[in-house]
Amino acid sequence: MTHVVSRTPFRVSFFGGGTDYPAWYRREGGAVLSTAVDKYCYISCRYLPPFFPDAYRVVWAHIETVSSISEILHPAVREGLRMLEFEGGRGVEVIYQGDLPARTGMGSSSAFAVGLIHALSALHGARPDKPTLYRRAIELEQDWLQDSVGSQDQVAAAVGGMNVIRFGTDGGIDVEPLALPPARFEALRDRLMMFYTGRTRLASNLAAQVVRNMDQRTAHLRRMRAMVDQAAGILTGDGDLDDFGRMLDETWRLKRELSEGIANETIDDIYARGLAAGALGGKLLGAGSSGFMLFHVPPDRHEAVCQALSDLMAVPFGLDTQGSTLLYNAADDGR
Repeated sequence: MTHVVSRTPFRVSFFGGGTDYPAWYRREGGAVLSTAVDKYCYISCRYLPPFFPDAYRVVWAHIETVSSISEILHPAVREGLRMLEFEGGRGVEVIYQGDLPARTGMGSSSAFAVGLIHALSALHGARPDKPTLYRRAIELEQDWLQDSVGSQDQVAAAVGGMNVIRFGTDGGIDVEPLALPPARFEALRDRLMMFYTGRTRLASNLAAQVVRNMDQRTAHLRRMRAMVDQAAGILTGDGDLDDFGRMLDETWRLKRELSEGIANETIDDIYARGLAAGALGGKLLGAGSSGFMLFHVPPDRHEAVCQALSDLMAVPFGLDTQGSTLLYNAADDGR
């Protein structure tokens, strides 16, 4: 019996979000600075034994047991099975589990796409490299699902680590790992705090608004793109690391002007309370309106920020360096 379990990290995006939409970078080029984190999407896939009455079983927020791929409600599973040519073959079971809620700005949909492709490819006996994983995940989300999503999350989930990811006008993608000295990375990590706002949204809806507004926000996006290299220089240099936090404040103020739906009264209140308590800057992760709020906070102000945001859940996190991996592949055991 062939059985595969993939583990794929979620991500935190710092700078350049918005310039990773094909509608933008195929015209102007784009870049983002992000890191994969130690919160994961787990996907278990196996071929069903032939005596099961239903050919496909999908377990997520629902439990689906259906006889054809076209009946599957989960869009990414349905189209992923089609894209990887599972139609007309053996029955498949797909089970999803995640460390964080979906639709909260951590790149969960793309992590799912990467992890699903990784696991399903392994069922076929393939071992795709990381560029193949993120390119196929981009294809699944943008072409097969027709979702208004960028191209950074798939790369971050597949590759892992902290990276500058560049997008060329020809569609090329270049990943530049940021190898920070351990002390520098720990100093950065000691300044990052994340809080869950307790809200969710469908990112593609907000992303579509951003794409529609791009021609009117060209100066904003160009500045957000330029900040990627500035921020990377701060991280890899030996200057004041708190300048990174001050830049987060600037990029958040630019980002919230890309679309009316990115911020709201609740998010603005959370951000204002964080800054008043000592945070130097921060941003709402993902497309906007809900999810996780990231702050850059000097260590001596952590307690004050926690008290100011005591109504929210603080979420500690670390760095993932592996990207999408296979935790288990029964084929390796000869089964």
